[in-house]
Amino acid sequence: MKKISTTIITLNEEDKIRQCLESLIGIADEIVVVDSLSTDSTKTICQEFGVKFVEQKWLGYSEQKNLANRLASHDWILSIDADEVLSEELKKSILKIKENETPDNYIFSFNRLNNYCGKWIHHSGFYPDKKIRIWNRNIGQWKGIVHEIIEFTTKTKEIHLKGDLLHYSYSKPEDFEKQVFKFAEMRARHYYDKGKKNAALLKIVSPIFFFVKHYFVRLGFLDGKEGFVMCWVSAKATWHKYDTLLKLKMEN
Repeated sequence: MKKISTTIITLNEEDKIRQCLESLIGIADEIVVVDSLSTDSTKTICQEFGVKFVEQKWLGYSEQKNLANRLASHDWILSIDADEVLSEELKKSILKIKENETPDNYIFSFNRLNNYCGKWIHHSGFYPDKKIRIWNRNIGQWKGIVHEIIEFTTKTKEIHLKGDLLHYSYSKPEDFEKQVFKFAEMRARHYYDKGKKNAALLKIVSPIFFFVKHYFVRLGFLDGKEGFVMCWVSAKATWHKYDTLLKLKMEN
């Protein structure tokens, strides 16, 4: 593998981008940032780290990330978000795989540990939250409207690395609620565009199923009050997703 290009997409990330970039020192041979026309100091901070900074009007999650990959100088990509930080153990794991020649069809995953209002969430369906984030760009690219995934063009061999990707995602409860409801609406629109419109029963059943599954089966209660809030708000967002789908059906 030897050399890795790290790719990041940003929009007004001045509060979080510095710790992200600091965690890449000694790991990334190049950092490519595709920025959606930030109005804060994101660009200034990125320039302190000598990144390749490209401004691009928002194209969508997958297309924005694929653009960053195309701009990279190296074929091996490490894709992370501006609010994510490599743990020390994960850094060691990445350095180890960089030492060796790696077949192009190898892909590398690791766990993501989410932080909610200062508390690390170890259950609730939010951990281990495995992500594939290192791969050769010649065999895969991002696909999807929301919760995008990497689609590969060949048979791959997945290697799971030790260490966590630390996700400093939600500093305030309203940050979490805003994001999950935003994604719920995006998913509803995606369902509608795909012709999935029978949502009346799902609107009732799915939120209940979600809460029971994540709070009880996936041990969300062990995450304390934060676990309860995350499961409850996510269940409400599930209701909102199908409610939005129903409204789209009635409006059209």
